[in-house]
Amino acid sequence: MTTPAELKALAREIAAEAAELAARRRAEGVAVAASKSSLADIVTEADREVEALIRSRLAAARPDDGFLGEESGDAGGTSGITWVVDPIDGTVNYAFGMPAWAVSIAAVEGPADPLGWRALAGVVHAPRLGEVFEAAAGEGAHLDGRRLRVTSEAPAGALIATGFGYDPTTHAAALGVLQRVMPIARDLRRGGAASLDLAYVAAGRLDGYYERGLSPWDHAAGALLVQEAGGRIAWHPADETGRALIVAAGPAVFDALDRVVREDA
Repeated sequence: MTTPAELKALAREIAAEAAELAARRRAEGVAVAASKSSLADIVTEADREVEALIRSRLAAARPDDGFLGEESGDAGGTSGITWVVDPIDGTVNYAFGMPAWAVSIAAVEGPADPLGWRALAGVVHAPRLGEVFEAAAGEGAHLDGRRLRVTSEAPAGALIATGFGYDPTTHAAALGVLQRVMPIARDLRRGGAASLDLAYVAAGRLDGYYERGLSPWDHAAGALLVQEAGGRIAWHPADETGRALIVAAGPAVFDALDRVVREDA
């Protein structure tokens, strides 16, 4: 039986190849292939090429596994394991030449649904930042061999990250939540890549993170990083626009952050 550590090793290897391809394509110039939820939410040709690479490598190594990817959808498997992939998380950052983007690959057990699966392994590879975050279930989260831990206290207030999505009709509600968050916050960060925001919570660089409207591939690897670093993850039901809410934080701020953001859940 394959162990979480073995799945992590495979994810690390494939993520490195995918990140190198994405970085090379960025250096060559970005072509916008389509828009997703809105005109501002873009897909690049590189997204599609990188996901195709990841999918082919996984199919060759583990042909019986399922696959759930941002660009190419889902395919069932017979092994009980599904790979959840965001080929370039932070596509807008990527397109604009900002370094905060990453390849995110996770292996999960169970249905292709965050509320029903058990994450086994996850890798978030940020080539322009020179960092590879990785976790295996029961074995902790690591960066460059160093074990990660979430923050244990926030005496000056919490450093919190969030995102606002690309649909302008949702921004007023998001700003309302932000008004409730600021009294418990030291400051706010908006990085533009959910996988990295979650990795930073795991690394203690952020005290907490929340966002409404993430897709499974946005958080599959990052949520495992947080949990394996001693943090907590909570999901709250979808709002009238169909967007669920995720909250991730260390124990020092989780309860307070969860309470203020879910007042509109």
